[in-house]
Amino acid sequence: MHEVGLMQSALALAVEQTKSQGLSKIHSIDLNVGELSGVVPEALKFAFEVVSVGTLAEGAQLNLNVVHTLCYCRHCCREFYPMSWIYKCPRCQCLSSDIREGQNLELVSLEMS
Repeated sequence: MHEVGLMQSALALAVEQTKSQGLSKIHSIDLNVGELSGVVPEALKFAFEVVSVGTLAEGAQLNLNVVHTLCYCRHCCREFYPMSWIYKCPRCQCLSSDIREGQNLELVSLEMS
């Protein structure tokens, strides 16, 4: 379950940011989780509950936003959301390997005091 390691890294970044601003408590953390990131949101939530104990984020709310896969068709010069795991443009039916969104895990915002 690599979500534990990912959450440890995200939490370390959040704690570092909180301390750098002279604050001592994290109330909420917002993360974007890409569909193709390989991260299971439920496992990430469980990992947060475990690794946040004893940190500035203990008791904080974790908000996860799933970012859908967004592709780009070089033939049509248009972006599209694929309907399956085969990234085929719905307009021209060309296959695409150009993925614009949905691959990352991103720390979006923190609520701190």
